[in-house]
Amino acid sequence: MSKTVRERSIISTFDLKRPQVAVGYGFMLLVLFLIALTMLYPFGLTIFTSLKTRQEVFTFPPTFLPKIPQWSNYKEGFRFISLGRPFLNTVIIYLGNAVIPMMIVGLASFSLSQMKVPCRRWIVLFFMCTLMIPGATYLIPSFLNLQSLGLIDSYWALWLPAGANAFNIMLLKSFFDGIHKELFEAARIDGASELRCFFRIAIPLSIPVFVTLLIFTFTATWNDWYWPSLILTTPAKLPIAPIVYQNIVKSTNLALNIKFSILSVVMLPPLVFFLIFQKQIMHGLNLSGIKG
Repeated sequence: MSKTVRERSIISTFDLKRPQVAVGYGFMLLVLFLIALTMLYPFGLTIFTSLKTRQEVFTFPPTFLPKIPQWSNYKEGFRFISLGRPFLNTVIIYLGNAVIPMMIVGLASFSLSQMKVPCRRWIVLFFMCTLMIPGATYLIPSFLNLQSLGLIDSYWALWLPAGANAFNIMLLKSFFDGIHKELFEAARIDGASELRCFFRIAIPLSIPVFVTLLIFTFTATWNDWYWPSLILTTPAKLPIAPIVYQNIVKSTNLALNIKFSILSVVMLPPLVFFLIFQKQIMHGLNLSGIKG
């Protein structure tokens, strides 16, 4: 006879028979349900509002679900705005953010983790301290630096600052710390350079965390609207977020249901991207916290 194998959870069936454990477990589930509900509510509100008529949007008391889904709202929304060129610009910016900054961040993390860098602890402490500084304080100095370099209205103004990401450096360093140093020492004995150790050993062993950072980069690139609209002065170069903000969110002549139909379409790609690669995200974050 085959027996069903069940994994042992944090709280066993025997523990749940105790009243205080059952009450605490039920309260925890209730809190998790409320948190999930507050996070899913904006998505549902956006999608269902995009399927309502203009009268349903302003009815009181408001209704969450549309009576009859109005799929024609999406057709009317795409008559108002074209997202083809902004989508291509977003892909170009993402590819630059995925290749150039990742190499800079990867090499910096590898140096701090596996090489004898002078004052390494102070450098790591410096990066950790920058995480406590609000990102808005960097806007003016970064803009002035890029202006002095003549990079305004260029995609390099987006790619280069993305390479100085302290969070990504610390995340990768934490992962590189978990790789056994004997692997790199053996490669150095065989005559491998530090760059060869990085590209032939560190990167193949760090695919999960690199995939995680690429997913985070995609989400950040897709949702970033303020910085691109500040440094890109040519409308044809703008990515999708500034175009949607300028032409949809700020529009006063567009009905709310049509606005929400466009916002629903814009919201779906990062959501689908996350749902497809969520296992890689969790796996990469878990591995980055393991010390070898």
